[in-house]
Amino acid sequence: MAQIDDCIIIGAGPAGLTAAIYLARYHLSIRLFDNGSSRAAMIPRTHNHAGYPGGVEGKELLRLMREQALEFGAIREEAEVTRLVADDEGFSVCIGPREYRARSVLLATGVVNHRPDGMANDLHDEALQRGLLRYCPVCDGYEVTDKRVGVIGTGDRGRAEALFLRAYTSDLTLIAPEAEHALEDDCIAALDDAGVVRVDGPCGDYAIDGDQLVVATARGRMAFDSVYPALGSRIRSDLVVAAGARANDEGCLEVDSHQRTSIPGLFAAGDVVLGLDQISNAMGQAGVAATTIRNALNESRPIRR
Repeated sequence: MAQIDDCIIIGAGPAGLTAAIYLARYHLSIRLFDNGSSRAAMIPRTHNHAGYPGGVEGKELLRLMREQALEFGAIREEAEVTRLVADDEGFSVCIGPREYRARSVLLATGVVNHRPDGMANDLHDEALQRGLLRYCPVCDGYEVTDKRVGVIGTGDRGRAEALFLRAYTSDLTLIAPEAEHALEDDCIAALDDAGVVRVDGPCGDYAIDGDQLVVATARGRMAFDSVYPALGSRIRSDLVVAAGARANDEGCLEVDSHQRTSIPGLFAAGDVVLGLDQISNAMGQAGVAATTIRNALNESRPIRR
């Protein structure tokens, strides 16, 4: 008979790795599938993750968490899960033609930010590394205090991001990504009241000039100390939605207060769940999910030494 793991974790960002640490320390058999695309790896240095005065690089944080999970016996494999099937005895997790069995599954696949159209990958990565391009004002708005900031976006999402950043700087420009802005009258009034400049698109022809990111707009080329794309993201929940898990219209998985999805035995934590997309929040959800998984498994088969 094929081995049946107590839990398979899909995704190896802060949520997945935290769950792996907890579950391994509960003396459960854990298998972690990591496709190497954690959004945390893109963080040049996070300064709001508690316990790291001076900040910590995203890749270094993930490395330390992987090391800690493996220290307690979690099995990690670099692989992309292609299919998930729930049945009366648990779950089948497929990696191409390979199949693994598990009593429970935790999904921690996160989200993917929508990047500005037409921005070359090498320029994107350099701008991100240097803080010229930023995706999370909750994470790093402090770092743009009193700087010249551009926000690429429009509609409610663009308005909300610009107004959030107004708490850090008065020099803000909201740039429409495609053509003219799509803003309701109340959005325009709120932006005007906050002193946010509005510039139509299309935007593109990005370039780095010294310590600024240059963007072509309908008003000409404009240079900023940092630019925030407010273009939304893709929730990586397709795998479990296809298996029958409930999600909202945007793809965020519906979970209860114990991180249980609508499929018994299937849990979710981190950015794939609706909520604050932050490392600390993902780790907290993972701790709740892992403990609930442990207790549920114990009910069906007592965990004893």
